[in-house]
Amino acid sequence: MNFKTTFGLLRLSAVLEGISYLLFALTMPLKYVYEIGMPNKIVGLLHGVLFIAYVLFVFIESQEKNWSFSDKFWSYLASLLPFATFIADKKIFVKYP
Repeated sequence: MNFKTTFGLLRLSAVLEGISYLLFALTMPLKYVYEIGMPNKIVGLLHGVLFIAYVLFVFIESQEKNWSFSDKFWSYLASLLPFATFIADKKIFVKYP
């Protein structure tokens, strides 16, 4: 992955955003069962920043490479579902290197 290109940053942000989403599975029980809220705040902030970065990179890359409406739609939807950014990386992003 070349992190000097928008495409490389899109793929990196997709993976990191997906990981941060999954980290909520660890921090939510800490917050609601054990009443330890700080890890959830940190993961929430990190996830928010990565979510915005992912959406921004999808927008930029889709404009530069003229993605189809379907690929744009599924890429944006992937940011809202657990594991979906990993699938988008393997199924959608490989079409537009």
